[in-house]
Amino acid sequence: MAVHAPDDIIRAGLVSFLGRDRSIREVLPAKIQDADVIVVVVDVVDASALEGLRGLSNAPTPSFLVVAKYWRSDISAAIDCGVRAVLWRDAFTPAVFIRTLLTVAGGGGSLPPTLQGALMSQVQWTNREVLAPRGLTASGVSPREVDVLRLVAEGKELSEIAAKLSYSERTVKYTLYGLMKRLRLRNRAHAVSYAIRAGII
Repeated sequence: MAVHAPDDIIRAGLVSFLGRDRSIREVLPAKIQDADVIVVVVDVVDASALEGLRGLSNAPTPSFLVVAKYWRSDISAAIDCGVRAVLWRDAFTPAVFIRTLLTVAGGGGSLPPTLQGALMSQVQWTNREVLAPRGLTASGVSPREVDVLRLVAEGKELSEIAAKLSYSERTVKYTLYGLMKRLRLRNRAHAVSYAIRAGII
């Protein structure tokens, strides 16, 4: 991990907790892009703080653990910047810090309940107001495409899928091949594999 803190005292305090787990080691600020997790300490997470995160690492997908007092920003924008976990300073403990570091390093995330609620509300609004009117879901796959993929995964032929869904065979074929072209999938097996990995079916 790397630590970006407003002063040396806070940085030293966070680094001192690393002795609790020998699997975590510090990456010096000069090599911050090599860190699996970048810990950032700020008072307020707002638009300028998020802009600061963008300038901290040139890694394509940085992972930030933010320790903050207040939140005044769009949670979706923070996630787009690479924020994977948030710890409130007034509820901070060394044990929670280490546990959260390991969670983020393992590819997971951790948000306080209030931020989880805000994120859920944003996802719900996006699904309802942006995606649903266009016949899409959050995965970028329409409900019709999901139905077709599910039946392809069950080994059904196009004629069987058409009969099951009350579509013409031509509609099923266009639905499937339109999806494959849009997502650059090579064949039906690749489409099914993608859908399973993405949690679509």
